[in-house]
Amino acid sequence: MSRGGPPNVLTVAGSDSGGGAGVQADLKTMLALGVHGMSVITAVTAQNSLGVQGAWELPVEAVRAQYRSVVDDIGVQAVKTGMLSSAPLVEAVAELLAGTDAPVVVDPVGVSKHGDPLLADSALDSVRKRLLPVATVATPNLDEVAQLTGVTVEDEADLRRAAAAVLEYGPRWALVKGGHLAGDAVDLLTDGSEEHWLRAPRHDNRHTHGTGCTLASAVAAGLGKGRTVPEAVREAKEYVTGAIAAGFALGGGIGPVDHGWRFR
Repeated sequence: MSRGGPPNVLTVAGSDSGGGAGVQADLKTMLALGVHGMSVITAVTAQNSLGVQGAWELPVEAVRAQYRSVVDDIGVQAVKTGMLSSAPLVEAVAELLAGTDAPVVVDPVGVSKHGDPLLADSALDSVRKRLLPVATVATPNLDEVAQLTGVTVEDEADLRRAAAAVLEYGPRWALVKGGHLAGDAVDLLTDGSEEHWLRAPRHDNRHTHGTGCTLASAVAAGLGKGRTVPEAVREAKEYVTGAIAAGFALGGGIGPVDHGWRFR
């Protein structure tokens, strides 16, 4: 257990060899936001600025062993989930989370920034029925909303319908990310009764690899520090907006956001 150190926050996600997304982005975000980041790696990807060249899922027992190892000895104040590529992995992680007394941020990763599928179709039902019900906050982007609920978002007015469809699967809060819409970057956070609209100017920067992972980890960091969900999400949005503005070129394709922008 933490003895006077920073709060402990755990990411359960895939490794991104290029360092812009996945576990690497999560740990950088956690460091930047003042919490102790820990990881359960679910898959190893060969990935760079051009896309995902290969992905190898870890066995369920390896994922379970990593999780128990960290949680039973060190303890956690918040957990974030990312790439869980298959139904057996989704179900194992959902079961572990259900037995853990800490807030959970579920980023229902379906597709990479380059359009590479990161979740088997057969796993979608497990995400809906097993993973979303244990989430304190679910953070789907518009593609993931469509994949999970069938609701397509054409404009800001559709965000409310999208959030309601996500909430039907049981997370306490839905944060629907409208970053793919035209105009300002608008997100809607709601628990079905209260609504928080989060707006940020859109930065004309193509180097946005890792935004989803970074936002979900930033929310988890806030929850680990004892923030309410709306406070954690607002702070996370500010951090990610700055990281996008500072995103930089890397390799020949889409570069990452800058997780260390506040230090520079």
